[in-house]
Amino acid sequence: MNIIQKHPVNNLGYNFVEKKYIPKGKDEYYLRNTQNQNGISYRKLTAGEIEALIRNRNTSDDWNKIFVSRQFNPELVRNCKFHGLIRIGKLEPFYLEFHNLRMPVGLYNSTIISCDLGNNICIDNVNYLSHYIIGNDVMLVNVNELATTDHSKFGNGIIKDGEDEKTRVWIELCNEAGGRSVIPFNGMLAGDAWLWSKYRDDEALLNKFKELTDKRFDKQRGHYGKIGDRTVIKNCKIIKDVWVGTDAYFKGANKLKNLTVNSDEKRRSQIGEGCELVNGIVGYGCRIFYGVKAVRFVMASHSQLKYGARLINSYLGNNSTISCCEVLNSLIFPAHEQHHNNSFLCAAVVMGQSNMAAGATIGSNHNSRAADGEIVAGRGFWPGLCVSLKHNSKFASFTIIAKGDFPAELNIPIPFSLVSNDVAHDKLVVMPGYWFMYNMYALARNAWKYVDRDRRTEKIQRIEYDFLAPDTVNEIFDALKLLQKLKPSATGTAEVTGWENTGRKTELQKVPQCIKIFKELIQYYGALELMNHFIKNKFVDFANFKKTLSAKVQRSEWLNIGGQLIQKTEIDQVKRDIKSGKVKSWDELHLFYRHQGTAYDADRLDHAYTSLLEIVNITPKQFTPALFKQLLQQTLDTKEWMCKGIFDSRAKDYNSPFRKMVYDTNKEMEKVMGRLEDNSFIQQQVAEFEEMKTQVKSLLKKVK
Repeated sequence: MNIIQKHPVNNLGYNFVEKKYIPKGKDEYYLRNTQNQNGISYRKLTAGEIEALIRNRNTSDDWNKIFVSRQFNPELVRNCKFHGLIRIGKLEPFYLEFHNLRMPVGLYNSTIISCDLGNNICIDNVNYLSHYIIGNDVMLVNVNELATTDHSKFGNGIIKDGEDEKTRVWIELCNEAGGRSVIPFNGMLAGDAWLWSKYRDDEALLNKFKELTDKRFDKQRGHYGKIGDRTVIKNCKIIKDVWVGTDAYFKGANKLKNLTVNSDEKRRSQIGEGCELVNGIVGYGCRIFYGVKAVRFVMASHSQLKYGARLINSYLGNNSTISCCEVLNSLIFPAHEQHHNNSFLCAAVVMGQSNMAAGATIGSNHNSRAADGEIVAGRGFWPGLCVSLKHNSKFASFTIIAKGDFPAELNIPIPFSLVSNDVAHDKLVVMPGYWFMYNMYALARNAWKYVDRDRRTEKIQRIEYDFLAPDTVNEIFDALKLLQKLKPSATGTAEVTGWENTGRKTELQKVPQCIKIFKELIQYYGALELMNHFIKNKFVDFANFKKTLSAKVQRSEWLNIGGQLIQKTEIDQVKRDIKSGKVKSWDELHLFYRHQGTAYDADRLDHAYTSLLEIVNITPKQFTPALFKQLLQQTLDTKEWMCKGIFDSRAKDYNSPFRKMVYDTNKEMEKVMGRLEDNSFIQQQVAEFEEMKTQVKSLLKKVK
């Protein structure tokens, strides 16, 4: 039976907070008065204004409970019902226009309960508006319900006075069984989510994370919802317990409940037709359109959900886009792309710069009676068309997976590999170093693209997009140890075990070529960092340059913390600082990220130098001007090889007869695809190579 309670009608709009939850000496409006910072000076209605309001078919349980600004015009309030304490800003004879929606300033055809309204707003046909503080120049048109409860949390995973711990909202990241759950909060970064979900064996750390989250918010009941200046909400059904920033735009949403929607004049967030969002945080500059369903989620800034996408129990990193498909129980680092209706991602950590193709099914391919396990994919993860993977699986950075139904769990430890399922010969085939041999254009362009498309205005975490960085270089070193133990055949193939959970063989292809390329890449990474350091600091000779290089000889270990690369020793230290109470808030942890971002150039230089010493097998004393000159020349050779690889891999699209056959003439192809010679990215790479040649020529004169 539905329990429908009856109360006196003159109580409507009052007793928002039960008396037992109101501090001594306060009234039910104490939080509302603190929240309202609009600076408007309110006064009581005059007798003439009350008369005009009644004449315009407005009602109130108590006209003395309506307060207005000096420039209030009662003729702009028509057919409204007011209950409780109402405060109204100035109403002037204007109309507001936004995207061809033109509505007169004023309050029309609405029921308004205990709200504070800013200056020159338009409220028309809002059937139920309750307990909101609304900014200036806001448009609210055709909304069924816009209300706040006394225990509103606005998407944050907290509990209010008198609530049971069982009511707390958690996000079950990385694992369907909830073993890596985290508490969402406004401002949560991908690094926060990873640290909290990863170290599950450290109970003291987990308790501190929960404590930091609870300290971030108060437990008091009675916070009002807020709608910031210039926000437009039209043709929506249910909006409940939603905090909205300035300049947001909602149109045609079905249901928005328990959310924070961050938005401001430079980072406007939008929610469109048919969307249903419950228990979540929407970051600045997000776009959510066309039938999206999201439940228990965090969307970092400038991410997008479109075309019926489903995002459930997941964290979506900055500058990511998910369209059409379904994502469950996943932690996704920045710059993720997933655009296809029949792609599926479940119970995974995807570490950024990733792309999911159509038909890819990552998870929910059960191989036990339990819930799905986990998939951990390093950055640059790219499962191709109709790839089906089983839990648990793990992939090194920049793994690309060819179309296929992979029959068992995988552990691919070598980065930049192409993984294929050879059904005809019943074997797993891995080509390490594939990207550098056959797809250099995509690899290099993606690194450039992600930097170019990073729209964050507040870069708390310094995201690494370069494919050669401390994490991938360390993976290459580990790969070399593995590859150099093998004894490849005359065709360059070798067999390995432990990469697939089956009895069939795993074949590595082009092993000698990969070893050569990996060694060259490490040397290129190290020498290029040293070259840039020399140029940036304008050293006049080698001696002064070498004095600034670290005396370390041990290559450091690095972790990918939500897309930001940080040395493991620093992460170990900050975990100790959190547990000891030295780090007292999430903001202080975010300050740690900033400091690590500031130190990154120097730390990366140290890593590059020690990597170079290790790959050429020398001590710091043996790093001489003559050797540096030699390395600079080899760096030029590698850059030239890369530029050629970029051009050649793109040229395949122009030279392949199967690509050309849909065009009758070369001119038609060029009109459709553009001329290869005009490709802006290729031109950019050629220009960079020419600049490097000039720089190296100049450096060679100084290195003595």
